[in-house]
Amino acid sequence: MKKIKKILFYVGVILLLSIVAICVYHQIQLHREAVILKNKGKMVEVDHHRINVYNEGRGNDTYVFMAGSGIAAPMYEMKGLYSKFSQEHKIAVIERAGYGFSDITDDNRDIDTILEQTRAALLQSGNKPPYVLVPHSISGVEAIYWAQKHPEEIKGIIALDIGLPGQYVKHKMGQMDTWMIKGINLLTKIGLHRLTPSKVYNPQVMRQSFLTEEEKAIYQALSYKQFFNINMKNELLQVYENSLQSEKLPKPQNTPILFIDAIAEENKYTKQKRKDYRNFAEQINLADVKEVRGTHSIYLYKPDEIYHLAMAFMEEKVDSKERSIK
Repeated sequence: MKKIKKILFYVGVILLLSIVAICVYHQIQLHREAVILKNKGKMVEVDHHRINVYNEGRGNDTYVFMAGSGIAAPMYEMKGLYSKFSQEHKIAVIERAGYGFSDITDDNRDIDTILEQTRAALLQSGNKPPYVLVPHSISGVEAIYWAQKHPEEIKGIIALDIGLPGQYVKHKMGQMDTWMIKGINLLTKIGLHRLTPSKVYNPQVMRQSFLTEEEKAIYQALSYKQFFNINMKNELLQVYENSLQSEKLPKPQNTPILFIDAIAEENKYTKQKRKDYRNFAEQINLADVKEVRGTHSIYLYKPDEIYHLAMAFMEEKVDSKERSIK
């Protein structure tokens, strides 16, 4: 028995020393990486915190790119897609609190706070409505809620494999999911995510050619710095309540929406997602659902196809409808 206790003691000591070593290494790396973190966006003050907005291109329409949950460096990860749009249009990449170069805040990430911060940051960075929103994944909740609360500000939505409010309400996270989210957040504070770089940033981004070598280094550094911080944790923990708030409102039936449905393989999940998108689209006056072959981060794999689908929808349907009304 004494021998077992002695072994457990030494194992505990080794484990503790390893955690301390990882934590120290993480802090040293953050200090080193801070040197290369040069921001090309515009920092604006919202609610006593800095929010980063990256603007590019010129045009009559402003396309606002809204990253999904945990995409720590949206300005770099989504470049392959927004650079297609910025050739003929103005684009803005909004980096929510805790994302990219934006500050980490101490709020609980309720939907009204998120939305008001986004609206204020866009206006202060020189972007005036109406906007064409380009949300991915969890940002779909904010985009739809935005159209419900302020329809006059939204010209259209290009929904990139978004999560619908109804889906998050129907599939509410269980206690185990909640514990896992809190646990991952705790481990990242220690710096253990340094041991699993493929979980911290998307390796596909590093293999693509749309980033320079300098930008790839910044992308990695930002990912290590911001990965699963408290804002990202709270976004996920709050997504049920945020979605429920949206579900209580009427559907934004006058906001044109193009659903980009990413399909990697046909299964029970993709069939249900297709059904959910089509049911939602049927409640919108001008909406369409287009399937694109690829995984959830579809903007990395099919940027040209997405751009052409978006332009066809906006120019041939939305703009032509506006011209016919005039």
